[in-house]
Amino acid sequence: MTTDGTGRDAPTGGRLLVECLRAQGVERVFCVPGESYLEALDALGLAGVETVNARHEGAAAMMAEADGKLTGRPGVAFVTRGPGATNAAAGVHVAMQDGTPMVLFVGQIGRAMRGRAAFQEVDYRQTFRDLAKWVEEIDDAARIPEIVSHAWHIAMSGRPGPVVLALPEDMLRDPAPARPGPRVEVADPAPDPAAMARMRAVMAAAERPLVIVGGSRWDAAAREALHRLAAEWDVPVAVTFRRQMLFDATHPNYAGDLGLGANPALVRRAAEADAVLMIGARFSENPSQGFSLFDIPAPRQRLIHVHPAPDELGRIYVPEVAVNATPRLFLEAALAEAPPRRWSARAENAAYRAWTDAPPEDPGALTMSRVIAHMREVLPPDAVLTNGAGNYAIWLHRFYRWRAFGTQLAPVSGSMGYGLPAAIAAKLRDPAREVFCLAGDGCFQMTGLELATAAQTGASVVTLICDNGMYGTIRMHQERRFPGRAHATSLRNPDFAALARACGAWAETVARDEDFPAAFERARAHARAAKGPAALHLRLDPRALAPGRALPDAG
Repeated sequence: MTTDGTGRDAPTGGRLLVECLRAQGVERVFCVPGESYLEALDALGLAGVETVNARHEGAAAMMAEADGKLTGRPGVAFVTRGPGATNAAAGVHVAMQDGTPMVLFVGQIGRAMRGRAAFQEVDYRQTFRDLAKWVEEIDDAARIPEIVSHAWHIAMSGRPGPVVLALPEDMLRDPAPARPGPRVEVADPAPDPAAMARMRAVMAAAERPLVIVGGSRWDAAAREALHRLAAEWDVPVAVTFRRQMLFDATHPNYAGDLGLGANPALVRRAAEADAVLMIGARFSENPSQGFSLFDIPAPRQRLIHVHPAPDELGRIYVPEVAVNATPRLFLEAALAEAPPRRWSARAENAAYRAWTDAPPEDPGALTMSRVIAHMREVLPPDAVLTNGAGNYAIWLHRFYRWRAFGTQLAPVSGSMGYGLPAAIAAKLRDPAREVFCLAGDGCFQMTGLELATAAQTGASVVTLICDNGMYGTIRMHQERRFPGRAHATSLRNPDFAALARACGAWAETVARDEDFPAAFERARAHARAAKGPAALHLRLDPRALAPGRALPDAG
């Protein structure tokens, strides 16, 4: 053991790293333990930082990403070198596409081993350069405070995203007498007054405007300002893919979400708008309906684009007015003056209600339509709902009504397996809230063993496993392109309730609509009593592909 000359343990790179994390307010990290970062792991334990050990590195990274979504500051994950890092890449990809602040620390081979194809050697700068905002390897323990500070700035500024930092195992053992840097706070770009004047002129001339919101850098205050603007201007507001929590779905100005399976009436309304005020969003493939709603590069609509990252302004669409600002500062500036004019959102809100009020009848004894309708009726506004990818999520996104900020965790990147890790992170972040994960049978099996992580950490989440015996989304696409030639999309599934119980969860199976409300309440009661996770195995009819769409034969 190295000492500092007084008999005390000398500070090492691992301990200095953890001190730097604590200076940034990090209280919890997610990991799969590995020998390549033992010094940091030991320091986490000595410092009392809660360390959640997941069952798979991809899930650990997704937990960190979800934590970053909830807090606005980087979620933190630690993984080991080689396969640990490549497993974690799925969560890094989510953070990059979703614009979420996150830092992934990767254990690395010793510095003297480089270039020899050493055990699990990977060049992380090459591996992650297209998946992360910044990738660096810390070669000198004395530079840990500098590099951690820079990582936090990059992860949170502009359009947030992930940073990957590699930690050579011998560097973590080096003496490191340096001190942590200060807590990082990033700049909030404010709107230019001239740009605001142009924005008001464009809006004042509009007859059919539409506000579209999305992206990150939002907080509760920005959302409240958006509600005030919608009411004062009486303008319709739509949200982008999986950003429904940015606007109260019960608000009379809500027009719905532009995502997968969007309301055709809203799609037409966006296409026919004469002015679009887009706040925070990039308007990428899914919300733009395959880049079909706006002409590229010059939209036929008069576009006002507000974004905190200047390099996103004009990246795809050339706006008539570009405003480099965070959502909150833009909205506060817009509200500082009288509305440019008032419109009406009644038609758009009526179209949203017609699309979502009454879920259609779907085939089968147990239907997602009735499941989501019941959840919409009984859950409190602050309940957190998470999901991964799959057709089951179409029912959730269309028929559930998000009402509060911080209540939706879903990957814009469309990553399977995200829902359960995200639910665990949400419950650990706020144990008083009810947290629900919806996962398809294929989606659940990507990260389902994280139920054991939930049981170990006491994260009393409720997971609904939507089992239709297939990769439903891919089957749907097969039916469109190759009717009657389904291939490699059927699933022979385990008994999910038994699997959940084996992981330490309370669980039961539901097969009929009339049995779901009581079973759902039993699951909620178990979780509310903080007895650990609960799971419901929902046996669905494979013919039900999407709301109102059924297969004639799904055998």
